[in-house]
Amino acid sequence: MKTFWKIVFGSLLGCIVALVIFGFIFLGMVGSLISFSDETIASVPSKAILKIDFNTGIAERNRDMNLNLDVTSLMSGNINTAGTMSILSAIRAIETAAFDPAIEFIYINTDKMAMSMSHIEELRGALKDFRESGKAVVTYGNTYSTGSYYLASVSDKIIINKGGESNITGIGTNVMFFKGILDKLGVKMQLIRHGKYKSAGEQYVADEMSPANREQNEAMIASIWNSWNKEIAASRDFSCEDLDNWINNLELSNAESLIERKLVDEAFQPAELNAYLCSLFNVSDSKNLKFVDLATYAKARVKENTRAKEKIAILYADGEIVMRGDDTVVGGAEFAMEIEKLRKDSTIKAVVFRVNSPGGSAQAAEMIRSEIELLAKVKPVIASYGGYAASGGYWISAGAHKIFTDNSTLTGSIGVFSLIPDIGSALNKTLNVKTFAVTTHKHGDMLSGMRSLDESEQKYMQDMVENIYSQFTSIVAEGRSMSVEAVDEIAQGRVWAGGDAIKIGLADEIGDLTDAIRYAAAAANLSDYKIVEAPIIKTSYEKIMETISKGASISLLESTYSFLKDASEPSTYARMPYIYLW
Repeated sequence: MKTFWKIVFGSLLGCIVALVIFGFIFLGMVGSLISFSDETIASVPSKAILKIDFNTGIAERNRDMNLNLDVTSLMSGNINTAGTMSILSAIRAIETAAFDPAIEFIYINTDKMAMSMSHIEELRGALKDFRESGKAVVTYGNTYSTGSYYLASVSDKIIINKGGESNITGIGTNVMFFKGILDKLGVKMQLIRHGKYKSAGEQYVADEMSPANREQNEAMIASIWNSWNKEIAASRDFSCEDLDNWINNLELSNAESLIERKLVDEAFQPAELNAYLCSLFNVSDSKNLKFVDLATYAKARVKENTRAKEKIAILYADGEIVMRGDDTVVGGAEFAMEIEKLRKDSTIKAVVFRVNSPGGSAQAAEMIRSEIELLAKVKPVIASYGGYAASGGYWISAGAHKIFTDNSTLTGSIGVFSLIPDIGSALNKTLNVKTFAVTTHKHGDMLSGMRSLDESEQKYMQDMVENIYSQFTSIVAEGRSMSVEAVDEIAQGRVWAGGDAIKIGLADEIGDLTDAIRYAAAAANLSDYKIVEAPIIKTSYEKIMETISKGASISLLESTYSFLKDASEPSTYARMPYIYLW
């Protein structure tokens, strides 16, 4: 028996030692990886081509490493080190390159391009300004989609691989409807909303898109496409009508069809492309081509004015709005505290409120909006819209002193809904599980999700939704200097493209993040300032250590409990249900 216990304890001790050693080795590897990523020296040759190839993704904010931080991925070594650079860094880098004698021209490869429509629009605007400096933009692609061609159309020269293809088919979205499967399972979803265009939740109670929802979607994507089409046609030798006809008739399929219709200028094999770049760079061998990628160039050349004492803060509301969250969502409680810090910081003279949110919790949105209101009383607050400023995203920013938007920004969606599940019948039908409620009052279990609401309970929830809708329209009316009646006419949950939002008074001007910064500086009478960003994003190392310190089981239990808790609590939402594809 003693021998048995010696073996057991010996094995246990060996496992512990091995785990400790593995832990140190693993942390050392991760630390080295992160350190290498952070300490790579960014430099620019004395003569170079600025290369934009989207190996580093473009997002709202810079992130050093795009890690999947669940414990299983960490233990298996499944770490994705592809970081992202912010759209602001990208634009500022291109602006700097326009007047940098080291940069000869810009070369773009669109093959790995994956960005939101608003980011494409803002990047294209920066490239257009770059060309006005007299330097060229050359774009190459193996396959052009609608979005990548829209970006490429700003170029002096558009090139496609001789065997290349075209997926230029327009802009659209696909919406899935789940009522059929929910009916089979016995799950009933009860949707209570205000706004005939408020489509969030519609997928759970209907089998197809409502006429109002189809109307707003068709109008919105048509508006976005019209702005893109006009810019494309203005850059090329054909009309908007020509491009529409080619797309509708599926005439754009390969390199030959694109050249024939003058969408692209050349069809080159890689060797021919290299020879062409050599001719532009004035070298005879492709080995002598000197490239610097956009992310490296930004690190090397785009510097903050560290001597300036006064600051402009960029406050990022990027993601769904929830009551509490992390840096992947907008947590109402934490975000409100960030705004309070900006308000009390005397060195911050203006705030650019960058909103890229489809909305979420109405309660969390109001927490944020009320703090923005206090901030706007003491400092200029200039809103800059990214891909979304819809529902809760618009709620939190309607009171800004000025609103900049992109043509492709999904704006408005001023409406409210509440979605309440009834899964009691499904449990009985599929699992033979029956539930019985014991409560102190008649309606104590109305939001348990185990039964349908009765008539009085539906009226109770509808009144709640109506009150919040009334609050929403009043907030917009005050922020945009409109009557509540005028807001109600353009609200009803309808989503507008950014260009149309300006026409109806929901935004002020087409412009990107740099336009908003310049306006904020003028509003605060600043000529010498530096930019700071909030909230601060945790580094990859901090995230890893936080995840490891929690452990797999605790992290899983916390996330599961949080999900179940949120699902069981009554909530009203102001959010968008889907995205658009290009």
